[in-house]
Amino acid sequence: MPRPALIPLKTLWTGNQGKALPLPATLTRLYGRFHLAQAGSPPHVFSNFVTTLDGVVSLRMRGHANGGDISGFNAQDRMVMGLVRAIADVVIVGSGTLAADPQQVWTPTAICPELALEYGQLRKALGKLGPPLNVVISGSGSLDLRLPVFSSGQVQVMIITTRRGAKRLTKQRIPNAVEIRAVRPSGAEIAASTICSEVCAVRGVKRVLVEGGPRLLADFFKQRLVSQQFLTLAPQIAGRVEGDGRPGMVMGKVFAPRNPLWGKLIDVRQGASHLFLRYSFL
Repeated sequence: MPRPALIPLKTLWTGNQGKALPLPATLTRLYGRFHLAQAGSPPHVFSNFVTTLDGVVSLRMRGHANGGDISGFNAQDRMVMGLVRAIADVVIVGSGTLAADPQQVWTPTAICPELALEYGQLRKALGKLGPPLNVVISGSGSLDLRLPVFSSGQVQVMIITTRRGAKRLTKQRIPNAVEIRAVRPSGAEIAASTICSEVCAVRGVKRVLVEGGPRLLADFFKQRLVSQQFLTLAPQIAGRVEGDGRPGMVMGKVFAPRNPLWGKLIDVRQGASHLFLRYSFL
């Protein structure tokens, strides 16, 4: 079945914060001008999620656990996901995100192959060689290294785990593209600050994209590491029943009312009934 044609987004409002990136003509036509703050030290950390109107980011059902069911497999959302990945040096996901979409590789081309040429041109213009480094977080090390993200050779992969997790992983054949970093966890989880330290030790890392899941993102927000949030608002009501486990964008940490995190709206674009929002948390 052919993919639906890509239709340009309509820019409703933008604050034009930061420097305009050198988007190829096709991406400029589809997205519009794209401004982003200069990456410095520490690197610029941003996140990208799609959510329903009632705040659900995953249906948590077999065969319906990834973002496609939330966006309605929207072509413009795929285009934006690819664009955000194209500007990133690193894409970070948790083991739960991998389990929800085990055949995924976190590259621009994987999510929107029809714009592979344009994403490649953008990365070259930004001085980036090859696809972004994929970083998978798993405290337990319970990962199948035969999955495409590890075994296909399409991307370099860093697995951040604990010493116990690393020991478990070494019982499998380690693909050449995979590096295992064993760190000390903070309580029951690997802290976002520890993840950042490991990732930022890689030469040339300036922009870090966090694609989930909700618990991982929550700790990045808790430690005030997220600079910007890209958020696609899909025009569906998913619903919840008590105990169904359907998550929101941030889970496992509580901010309001004692310590709420307020973002500043910096960009609004429209694709039919989908809204593409950006918030700054600097």
